[in-house]
Amino acid sequence: MITFTEHASEVLKTFLAGDPEPSQALRISVSGPKTAPRFDLTLVEHTERADDERSIEASGFAVLVRDSDVELLDGATVDYVERVNESGFEVRPADGKVPDPAAKRAAEGEPSGEIADAVRAVLDTQVNPAIAAHGGMISLVDVEDTDIYVEMSGGCQGCALSRMTLRQGVERMLREAVPELTAVHDVTDHSSGENPYL
Repeated sequence: MITFTEHASEVLKTFLAGDPEPSQALRISVSGPKTAPRFDLTLVEHTERADDERSIEASGFAVLVRDSDVELLDGATVDYVERVNESGFEVRPADGKVPDPAAKRAAEGEPSGEIADAVRAVLDTQVNPAIAAHGGMISLVDVEDTDIYVEMSGGCQGCALSRMTLRQGVERMLREAVPELTAVHDVTDHSSGENPYL
């Protein structure tokens, strides 16, 4: 189901200190919408396994995955990457890439419902006109219950100030207009922008 590259396996063995019967398992948690998932890998004790998790053997390691994430991780590859200013485990789904939010919108249309309409109204009338001068734009990607997922493009993608703009400006305006919002998530791939800050 999940495959580890040789390099990822070596790094994980180092973390496990060569214990032939390690007491720890690798937990792969998935967050964000299915259209733009984020993967978090942590070592935990086997005894910390949650009721909604299953233990899967992968490349000689015990991997804990939530039942709801099994389908997304089926056929995935875990690698350990080392780039400039960045290193760590990286999960690649079976097709080799994370689903594209833009492709999902093209196939399924824009998110709908009261929250989606209210958020889109704020973005269209207040946010995007203000950041258009800098060549930026923020789009609503998905709505899950009272969480929303937005994506930055143009001058905002990769801009070092985009996080501050989102947290101190955009999120504040959205919460004032849509008080039921519980979280605003940025699913932008800032590393591929013109000025990547990662």
